[in-house]
Order: sequence, then C-alpha cells, then structure tokens
Amino acid sequence: MARQSVSKHLAVLETANLVVTIRRGREKLHYLNAAPINDIAERWINRYDQERVEALSDLKRALEDTPMQQPTFVYRTYIKTTPEQLWRGLTEPAFTERYWGTTLVSDWTVGSTITWEVHGVTVADPGQIVLEFEPYRRLAYTWHTFTPAWADAHGYSDERLSIVASERRSKVTFDIEDLGSIVKLTVVHDDFDPGSTVADMVSEGWPRVLSELKTLLETGDTLPTNPDPR
Repeated sequence: MARQSVSKHLAVLETANLVVTIRRGREKLHYLNAAPINDIAERWINRYDQERVEALSDLKRALEDTPMQQPTFVYRTYIKTTPEQLWRGLTEPAFTERYWGTTLVSDWTVGSTITWEVHGVTVADPGQIVLEFEPYRRLAYTWHTFTPAWADAHGYSDERLSIVASERRSKVTFDIEDLGSIVKLTVVHDDFDPGSTVADMVSEGWPRVLSELKTLLETGDTLPTNPDPR
C-alpha cells in the first residue's frame, strides 16, 4: 500500500478509538487499544465466541511482538468524571482499595517511596518510587517489588517468583486530559525486559482494573471482582 493510504486507514482506526497513538520525538507510534476490545469482552462476548476472541488475541500479540522498542502495554479510555476525581481515584487509598483491592501509600512527591498493600501483604521497597507528579495531568511510578510473601498471597510457585523477581523494574504512566464533560485517560506500562513475564501479567490485569476504575467513577459502584495486574 502507498504510505498515504496507510496513514488514511490508521487515522480512521484512531478516530474509532481502536488505535492509540503516542509521539516519541519525531516518531508517531501506533498501538491497538485494549479498552474497547475489553468493553466488548465484558458486555457482549459469551462462552460460544471465546475461541474467536482468543484467535484475535493471538493476532494482536503477533502484530505487536516486533523487535522495535515500544511500550508493552498501552490503554486509552474515556471516563465521565473530572480530572480531580480521576486523580483521587489513582492516588487515594480509599479509592484504590475499592476498585483494585490494593492500597497505595505515599506522600506523592517525586522521589518518594510507595508502599503497596494487597491481599493482606505489605510490600515496601526503596525502588518503589514516584517518578512524575503533575496533579490532575500526569502521574508515573515504578512498578512494585515481587517478594515471597506476595507470591504466597497470589499462589505463585518459587520458580515463577524467581522469574519475575529477576526482571528489571518497569514503570507505569497515567496521562489525564480534560475534555470538558469527560476525561481521556491514557495508561502506558513500559520499560520491560524483552520477553518479559511481568509484561504478560500486567497486560492481562490492567484492562480489568481500569474498567473497575471507570465503573466506580461513573456509577459509584464496582464490577463483581477486583483482580490485580500484579
């Protein structure tokens, strides 16, 4: 296809929110958006269609599993709320406990540590820190530490713990854009090792957690369960 035709088709997909674009320097990177796909899975797909869903998931992995340096997980959603309420949802323990089942404790200044409390386990580590903090606009922090207590709480074997604990620490970034009556939230989780096991784990967990967040902010309630992207 001609470059102009490719650009035209990508623009249509971006308008439909099926593709998310992120600029890095002079590059414009495109990613399949997990948000609308996850919404379909939550609301419409039944067990008879599961095999088709798995086939599409395999296709997504094949298309995105390239040697180029890129964020492993990109998710964009639109929430009927305010930037202030969304910010509270991302940083206040009372909110994160409700939709995530996880309590994040920090003074939320750049360089400060974050203590994670999940499934009755407290994980504190000097490497769990706030990287960026722009209230109502942008938040970034390093991902949590994998400890034996955490592995026991989630039912992971010593072998799996050894694998994830040996990987370098990743980071997650939340970008918030006020669109008036709604807020655009873009989540990028990156800095993984090639072939990362942790990347696979968070890619499975984040869509559900962010759906929980959206539901809580828009309805005041949560979905039936509260999985953790781990």
